[in-house]
Amino acid sequence: MHNWLLPEAIEDLLPVEAAQVEHLRRQLLDDFLRHGYQLVAPPMLEFADALLSGSAADLNLRTFKLVDQLSGRTLALRADITPQVSRIDAHLLNRTGVTRLCYCGSVVHTRPASLLATREPLQIGAELYGHTGLEADHEVIRLLARSLQLAELPPSRIDLSHVGIFRALTAELDLTADIDQQLFDALQAKDVPTLRELTAGLPAPVRDGLLALPDLYGGADVLARAGTCLPALPEITKALDELLRLADELSDLPLSFDLADLRGYHYHSGVVFTAYCDDSPAAVALGGRYDSIGERFGRARPATGFSLDLRALSRLSLPLPSSGAILAPWPENPTLHVEVERLRLNGEIVVAALPGHAGNWREAGCDRQLAWRDDKWIIEPLVEN
Repeated sequence: MHNWLLPEAIEDLLPVEAAQVEHLRRQLLDDFLRHGYQLVAPPMLEFADALLSGSAADLNLRTFKLVDQLSGRTLALRADITPQVSRIDAHLLNRTGVTRLCYCGSVVHTRPASLLATREPLQIGAELYGHTGLEADHEVIRLLARSLQLAELPPSRIDLSHVGIFRALTAELDLTADIDQQLFDALQAKDVPTLRELTAGLPAPVRDGLLALPDLYGGADVLARAGTCLPALPEITKALDELLRLADELSDLPLSFDLADLRGYHYHSGVVFTAYCDDSPAAVALGGRYDSIGERFGRARPATGFSLDLRALSRLSLPLPSSGAILAPWPENPTLHVEVERLRLNGEIVVAALPGHAGNWREAGCDRQLAWRDDKWIIEPLVEN
């Protein structure tokens, strides 16, 4: 086996794609900062019992684990940065008011999320802590839409849902974790036959409500239909009212509603949302409210946010225009040094023509050269034999 081969669904970023990813990272983080989101950088490794405590089974299965030779305890390579940022808010910053944080870093998955996905996404996101009101959900949804606009990938659809509806329907049932997961999987897949089997022995209002969820998707009119076919429980009424308010406040965004979309419901607690772009059948961003996640770190805080994979986003976005580099002659002298520094300060890429490599500088991205003509430095097209 060739020792330069990488594991399945793990890949290098070559110069063009790496530049694209870095360009997007800088754009988004700078914009998050302009909205008051402060950058944090959690570690790649943590103790597994801290990183995975209270997490859903799917996150546990996606997480690589190893033994720490210093402590003898099990370590985990993070598969999601959101819980780490919640730990920072709850345990390290310990602020009492609203806290806005953002981050960007690699996560590692034991299995790819889909057929074409990488096992090393570059996760970037923004999280808002300390505000229970719907205003926070409003802010992060609008920030998500703005982020995709900055990447020149305006959202074609942002699906909204609310895990409070599912929780209200199943709250009085003594469901095993296995049945709960099967219900979740059937709703996500809109697998009505399986859903009928799973709900056959449940009380009629709950059964009928769960069976109605797969058909409750579309425009804002879905919320009115949901009000007539779901049980009139206070939690459900509150959830529908919140979705209706967001539909009104964010009417300029391409919102739609899918009340069976419960992805991440194990730690989400309210409004959840999924963003899609043209030319991508897979979601490009996920987010929602997760008020209880900080509790395992000793301090539950209201929280909402979103994240996306910069690698996936870069593949969908338009390629950066190529600026090309200027080849500077060798050896360097004082006047040449001054000119090269001037060009670099003006944003040009200037590459020194180290000796012995004539004829290969186009490989390095050079398309022009710096030449001494008539007692001055000029830039002219690169000529190679």
